[in-house]
Amino acid sequence: MKVERSTLGVESSVLSASSAYASGAEYLYSLKSIGVRFGIDRMQHLVDALGHPERNYPVIHIAGTNGKGSVSAMLESIFRAAGYRTGLYTSPHLVRLGERVQVDRALLTEAEIVGYIEELRPVAQRMAERGPDEHPTFFEFMTAMAFLQFQRRQVDVAVIEVGMGGRLDATNVIQPEVSVITSIGLDHLEFLGDNVAKIAREKAGIIKVGRPVVIGRLPAEAEQVIREVARERHAPVYSVREVFGENLADYPQTSLEGDYQRWNAATAVLVVRLLANSRLACDEATIARGLRQVIWPGRWQRTEIGGRPLILDASHNPEGAQVLENNLHKLVAATGRKPVIITGILGEFRARALLDVVCRYAKEVYLVPPHMERASTYEELEAVVPPESRALLRRATLEQIFPDARTCTVGGKDDTIVVTGSVYLLGELLTRIEPARGSGEAKLQDF
Repeated sequence: MKVERSTLGVESSVLSASSAYASGAEYLYSLKSIGVRFGIDRMQHLVDALGHPERNYPVIHIAGTNGKGSVSAMLESIFRAAGYRTGLYTSPHLVRLGERVQVDRALLTEAEIVGYIEELRPVAQRMAERGPDEHPTFFEFMTAMAFLQFQRRQVDVAVIEVGMGGRLDATNVIQPEVSVITSIGLDHLEFLGDNVAKIAREKAGIIKVGRPVVIGRLPAEAEQVIREVARERHAPVYSVREVFGENLADYPQTSLEGDYQRWNAATAVLVVRLLANSRLACDEATIARGLRQVIWPGRWQRTEIGGRPLILDASHNPEGAQVLENNLHKLVAATGRKPVIITGILGEFRARALLDVVCRYAKEVYLVPPHMERASTYEELEAVVPPESRALLRRATLEQIFPDARTCTVGGKDDTIVVTGSVYLLGELLTRIEPARGSGEAKLQDF
């Protein structure tokens, strides 16, 4: 009987913890109604109320249209290879909410998330008493969790990725050791501006007075804007192009595949070299080892299913489509066959650029809209494909294509399967083919 009571107690505890997390997740989801609210005043009030946890460790702050997640992962890997305790804050998550906040690549646990919600919720309620627009958003909640987690776990360095833009992003309350701008391209036009110069100025908003800024390979127009802002703020600029030149052979090697990842690796190396005389010093051998050990899912990630090659790649905007084209060209050259491509995208602007590339390199194209309100429908995706390419298109769902973790129902035995487009589509796929990741939390992805 004692065993039975003990077992019942454990089951009750598990159910209680599960219920608490479900309730907390619903609360966070309810914040979606607040929507995207740019501006850092509200976040400044929040960190004021929390005693500024973000000031307790050195920070690397990373913005960019593409590459900011990969550069963040590279920097974290390098610092961890050097023996430092690392904090990593990125968004969105692929499968589980806790992916956004990691210490030494250990995800924020459900229990920790519940604890932070309980701690932050009354603070948010007090802020809301000042006015209806003062309640923190979901992203601000997550940013505060990251700041607190990194403080309490006593990280040696925190790598913080911008959510969107830079100037008005919630993360921009920090004072970084180094600011990083990985790339500038056309994306999030409705929020950041309708041309490269406007978008560059928004991302340049993370540059702080007197703090160095590292820039990746940027369009000339964007680089001009970044340098103007840096001059105004007396921030020295360090350029990947100026240091590494144009010859790809001179760029660092990394475990992540693709020419652009070597550009990203050079960006990370420049950042680390700038810290050579700080408490975050890393020697060149450690830098190289860290780059060889980078793990960042969904970036031309090679795996297999049912004995066939499967490649996952989050290419979701025009700049990403150019990178995808380069990778697909190499894939076709290496295999002698066009791949079967599965894709789903958010928005006509992104869909047009991506599908133009996909249809030129695919044997067949399976359209699979992610389960997101903003996802392009079958009809919207088909409408941006030229009539001469529409014979390639098939409508499908992930459930049909991947009925279980070991099976893919499309293509032949010699075909490579490529899943590309929205990061949300990749997250949904990973819940099916890597069940150990747990059930997906798609409701909390799209903000």
